[in-house]
Amino acid sequence: MDKIKKETLIVRITSVGFTILAFAVFQPLGLNQLGWMMFVHLLAIWAIGIGVCYITEIILTNLLRHPASLDKGAEYIIHRNLWFQLINTPFEALMICVYLHFILSGRGSDDPLSLKGLLQTILLIAFCSFAIGLYWRFKYRSRYLAAELEETRLLNQQLQKMQQVVLSPLDESHKGETLSNNVIKLKGTTNDSISFQISDLLYVEAVGNYVKVYHLREGKVHSDMLRATSKQIENDLRAYPLIVRCHRAFVVNLQQVEQIISKSGSMQLLIKHCHDYLPVSRSNISQVKESIKNL
Repeated sequence: MDKIKKETLIVRITSVGFTILAFAVFQPLGLNQLGWMMFVHLLAIWAIGIGVCYITEIILTNLLRHPASLDKGAEYIIHRNLWFQLINTPFEALMICVYLHFILSGRGSDDPLSLKGLLQTILLIAFCSFAIGLYWRFKYRSRYLAAELEETRLLNQQLQKMQQVVLSPLDESHKGETLSNNVIKLKGTTNDSISFQISDLLYVEAVGNYVKVYHLREGKVHSDMLRATSKQIENDLRAYPLIVRCHRAFVVNLQQVEQIISKSGSMQLLIKHCHDYLPVSRSNISQVKESIKNL
């Protein structure tokens, strides 16, 4: 048995065992009617819970294409664990309710398979999952941090390689033509406009009904205001794959990112020349990462 499978088995046995302990303490769904036989049935429920966990693993790995991995970074691990809980919690609650429905048939007024019983079981398992999840997160915190640091290191390497390719010297016979084609003109909703080399764009910031365009002019950082939305500017720059949205208020040129900084699940981009730090929102992290990796 390899390390990941062995560790997964230990985590599942412990996690389901914590849930069974909660069932033994609170005795929901009429378990108190079983007397000492309750403990026998709790062992059966424990086995059912572990089986459901492995079915969920199969669904995640083969259907949703999220295999267990320690090498894909902290975000991937957290994202996968969230999907696991979303699938496993209602599935496990349903299997437990079905089991208790046949065991407790005719012993009480409340049917475990009723909507009330199912919701009660889902809430109890969700609470247990949250509590045990905090324990595992604390236990493996150093691993998550190490995975996060390694992912950030690889992203910075890929970013530098991508910038070296983009910034590499052009053949003299085509240099003037290429630079001419890379001059862009951004227009606002009024008659104002800005023209510059696309490689000189640093980032665009949304400021109310305006956007503030930061770019280089003769080697110095300048900022110009346009009456436009960041969405409009993003659409105007859509032809340039290096320019992506990193936040609701920011569109950034990845060619002008000096360093990616990641900390506790959040990400910032350090911009060259001006040394500003741009936040990367959770909804845009994947897009920024994919843009760097694909280019």
